[in-house]
Amino acid sequence: MKRFRIQKLMAAAVGFCAAAVAASAQKYNNGLIDKTIAVVGNEFIMLSELEEEMKAQGFGYMSDKTGRCELLENMMTTKLFLMQARVDSIEVNKDMVESNLDDYMANILTYYGGEEGVEKQYGKPIYKIRQDLRADLQDKTLAEQMQQEIAKKIPELTPYDVQQFVDATDPEDLPLVPMKYQLSQICIYPDREAANIAVKERLLAIRERIINGEKFSTLARIYSQDPGSARKGGELGMASKDIFWPVFSDAAMSLKPGVVSQIVETPDGFHIIEVLEKKGNMFNARHILLKPEYTTEDMEKGFRVLDSLKTELANEAVTFELAARFYSEDPATRTNGGQMADPSSGSSYFEIDQLKPQDYAAIKDLKEGEISEPFSSLDNEGRNGNTVYKIIRVDKIIPAHPASFSKDYTLLLGYAKNNLQMKAINDFIDSKIKSTYIIIDPLFKDCSFERDGWEEKFRK
Repeated sequence: MKRFRIQKLMAAAVGFCAAAVAASAQKYNNGLIDKTIAVVGNEFIMLSELEEEMKAQGFGYMSDKTGRCELLENMMTTKLFLMQARVDSIEVNKDMVESNLDDYMANILTYYGGEEGVEKQYGKPIYKIRQDLRADLQDKTLAEQMQQEIAKKIPELTPYDVQQFVDATDPEDLPLVPMKYQLSQICIYPDREAANIAVKERLLAIRERIINGEKFSTLARIYSQDPGSARKGGELGMASKDIFWPVFSDAAMSLKPGVVSQIVETPDGFHIIEVLEKKGNMFNARHILLKPEYTTEDMEKGFRVLDSLKTELANEAVTFELAARFYSEDPATRTNGGQMADPSSGSSYFEIDQLKPQDYAAIKDLKEGEISEPFSSLDNEGRNGNTVYKIIRVDKIIPAHPASFSKDYTLLLGYAKNNLQMKAINDFIDSKIKSTYIIIDPLFKDCSFERDGWEEKFRK
């Protein structure tokens, strides 16, 4: 039996389906009118639903046979979970539904430029679109909750259970632990105050030119360092205020259309803003972004400080931990002796793809205990980070290796539990396919479904 990919199923269960807002009937190139293509118990799947879902998921159109087959299987599988959830009287998490619905509505409003654009795209008033999407999302959230209920029935595993699982698993099927680094750093920032003053003066001069009659859009194309909006004259498009930095949104929402803001500072840099239109909590604005720029002299100054520290460290005049506490300007690491941690997980171990390219390039040839040469990198502020100069010490290297019970117990525990949960879900699906009234239209007779059992369900 083919192994079911839980990630795919979960995506199908919680992903949004544009079919909920599609027309109930449509014609296709061959003249076919919308029809029922699958019945799963008392649930129906329409051809129009499938085609709209394909567009929503980024597949092609009717010609994409593989995509159509794959998506139909996911949709039928979701129906199995939905039916069982209703039998078990599982109540949908309404707060989750509303939160996800709000996020989705904000995204499509931004994408289509506001309510008018969305209504034109879907051919319905905004309240009806929201209503239909809510109903669709409720079903899919309920199906997801059913999967979670099945997964929760797997008991907590003991070390003995994990060992038994490992012993029964082909070593080639056990996870490979990638190479990991434990690192410490000392960071020196360039003279940000001087750079900030310089960039503010440039931005004020640009603002003055706009006030004196020059076009905001023309100057945005010339000077803005936001490549995405600069080519459009600085225009951001109609979007929810929630997708911007709060200080940026607050400034934009306080402006009257046509008025140019004072300088606004965000983690991305410094902006001036002109609002074009406001509707509720959405706005369309132009902006010009300038970022602080640093000279070769700034870099050389920072490198001299770091070179001096590296010499002291080599002579054991000071420990790395003490030097980090006294000299590092990175608030996230200096208090713990320079030890770096992944901001998303808090782990002190980094896989290669978790490191900034500049950082990895500096340490990739180093051994444990060695310290890099000074180099320029980026911090974790803003969308792209700010310039920082640093040295990094390689504290520990864990080579890539097959997971072992003694060294990687936590990883194997999660791996074993995930596999058992997947098996439980697989068993549920197989059982429901056998026991549920299912009819699939012969239009999909040539599909190679991932899971055994569907082939027996085609309409004769």
